[in-house]
Amino acid sequence: MENIKIRPVALNDSDRLLEIYSYYVRETAVSFELEPPSAEEFAERVRRISSHFPYLVAEENGRLLGYAYANIFKDRAAYDKCVEVTIYLDKDERGRGLGRMLYVALETALAERGITNLYSCIGVPVSGETGFRIDRASERFHHRMGYDICGEFHKCGYKFGHYYSMIWMEKFLPPAAAE
Repeated sequence: MENIKIRPVALNDSDRLLEIYSYYVRETAVSFELEPPSAEEFAERVRRISSHFPYLVAEENGRLLGYAYANIFKDRAAYDKCVEVTIYLDKDERGRGLGRMLYVALETALAERGITNLYSCIGVPVSGETGFRIDRASERFHHRMGYDICGEFHKCGYKFGHYYSMIWMEKFLPPAAAE
């Protein structure tokens, strides 16, 4: 792990990030998008988000392994201390601790900006079902990172001929870290 570098995203990273993300769109129900965005659309997302919020990549020997970013939670001034956080890792790089490294760096950057509330929207199988291209790995990861479930939308996503639910998880940054 000593060769892993966490750094801010660069606009020329977007093709590799789209490659990572596209797997989750095409092969899983982790993302509720049905088709990957175009390279231009994805690059615009990276540009727009990174111009306002931390957007970090994990890099090893020049190869991008994953990314995490914060984005607007709700477009109202009263939510200015809240963000939605997102993470995607190369499918072959999971389980190495990259997610933890990215989230720790992201949370540090957010605390420095005075953010106190972190929310993550996570697709999950419908209660009682298993398989269908999704599991609860993201929920377990977020729980290990200190997030708790704060809401569930039942059967709100439909992909690959199956319904999926979506949970919201939240984490509060320590007040001292957010001041």
